This record gives sequence, C-alpha cells and structure tokens, in this order.
Amino acid sequence: MTSNTPQTEYDSPWKQILQLYFQDFMLFFFPQAHAQIDWSRGFEFLDKELAQVVRDAELGRRLADKLVKVYRTGGEESWILAHIEVQSQEETDFPRRMFVYNYRIFDRYNRSVASLAVLGDENTSWRPSHFGYELFGCKVDFQFPIIKLIDYKQRQSELEANRNPFATVVMAHLAAVQTRSDRSQRKQQKLALVRRLYEQGLGREDIINLFGFIDWVMTLPAQLEAEFWQEYRDFEASKSMQYVTSVERNGIRQGLLKGIALGLKLKFGSPGQDLLSEIEQIEDVSLLESILEAIDTANTVDELRSFYESANDTQQEN
Repeated sequence: MTSNTPQTEYDSPWKQILQLYFQDFMLFFFPQAHAQIDWSRGFEFLDKELAQVVRDAELGRRLADKLVKVYRTGGEESWILAHIEVQSQEETDFPRRMFVYNYRIFDRYNRSVASLAVLGDENTSWRPSHFGYELFGCKVDFQFPIIKLIDYKQRQSELEANRNPFATVVMAHLAAVQTRSDRSQRKQQKLALVRRLYEQGLGREDIINLFGFIDWVMTLPAQLEAEFWQEYRDFEASKSMQYVTSVERNGIRQGLLKGIALGLKLKFGSPGQDLLSEIEQIEDVSLLESILEAIDTANTVDELRSFYESANDTQQEN
C-alpha cells in the first residue's frame, strides 16, 4: 500500500549531488586530499566499472558509492583512484566492506586507491575507520578516513557562512534526520534552506541542483507538500524569480513513470503492465527512482511489488 507520507531517502540524492559537485565535495570534507589532486587534468567517474568490481551478493546493498579517476599534483603521469562511500545507516560489517572494495579495485586496476567515507547515521560513537587482523605473523591493517555528519550539528553558524554547496547538503541532511518525526517542523526548515539559496546569490543552475537535494531528502506528506509549494511560489514571486516550478518537478515524476513503464514491459511483459497502475499512484519521486533501479534486479513482478511496499512500510522510521 502507498501512503501520503513519503519515506525519506538519502542515498540517491547523495549520489547525484556528489556527481555534480565532486571537486567541492573533496574540498569540503577532505581538504588535504583535495590539495593533492591536479584538478586541471580533470577527473572521470567509473561507476559502471565499480559495479563490476564489487558485485557480490554477500557484501549486501551498496549505498552512495563512487569511484573516481584523478591525477595527483607534481606532474606525475600515472592516475590514481578515489573510492567514495556515503553511508547513511550504521552497519556492523562496514569496515570489512570498505577493505574488500579497496583491494578489489586495486587488483582490477593495479593503481593506488584511496577509500574515503562519509557517515550520515545518528550514532555519535559509531566511527568505523579500520579493518584488520593478524595471523601467524601475517598482519592486515587497513585504515581509511571518515567524516561524521552529525559532528556538524555543533557547527551550524560555520555551515551557514560557508558557500560551498556541501554546507547546504550537510544542513539539509541534518535537518531531515532531526525532523523525521515532525514533518511540520521539516516544512519550515525546508523553506528556510531554500530561501538561503537565494540569499547567497547563487546562480540558477546551482539553486536548481541544491533545491533538488533539499527536496529529495526533506520529503513531506501531501498536505504539507502543497503548503510548502504555495509558500515557495510566494517567496519566488517576492524575489521576481522563478527557478524551480511544480511543473518542472512533476515533469521529473512523469519521466520516471515512462522509464518504469518501458522497463516493466521489457522485463516482465503483460504482468509488468498490470503492476504499472499501482505504481502510477505513487507521488514520491525518490521511491519511483528506486523502483526504476529495482526493475533490473527483481526476478518477478511479486518481488518488485514487495520491494516498493516494504519501502513504504519503513517510511515512519525515516
């Protein structure tokens, strides 16, 4: 069953914003590494290659992960790899997974690999940064740097003054977590974050991109969503600007539905088309995107239905 209160999703928004602002991501979270990369030589995302390298059901579901080909400063011709993980939930086996991904990437490319993690969970004491063991004199000691988003709760004024896009991203992520059980408060914080984009004097493209992240992680029930859009339109009118419209947002949803319809037809035939009428009732854009991705891995129509019904059932936890 679907619900008027959409679930909060963190992984897909992070993937998209990281792809759009990778250089800013490195500068904000890992400034020392940023200083050692020759940005003039560009960089390349290797997401498809990463999926092939780490494909293993036993490792569990990958979250917001990226593999990026970069060049170091100093004139070296050889390239290196940055492996980025954004983990939104505590996971006992996370350090082992980081280790496995790291050595598999190294084995595939025979290049130095830096694995970096951003942790978006709420457990202040969960700070996994090491995997290792020792046996018969053989020792494995894998360490990786981590960023804990919850630490920024004490740095709100610093975030508000920072023009790096990831200051806004962190503020939106923390606000989404804080207002999980109070969607009215979430609406107010969402409006405040959106207004801040304009007050910073950002360009249209940046406003649209960051608005997309805020809108994605700070989901609202239907009634509050309608109120938000009305207040947002009034605000835009007062600024004599119209960057993000409800029509544009609805266009994204329609595009996803078209992709889902085609995927269902190609994967499941007529039974898949029967499922489409149910999916068309879903308003949550992030859930629709997850369904589109799940079509590739689902073996049956019932398995796909179970996926999105389960996703909706967990919404109150977010």
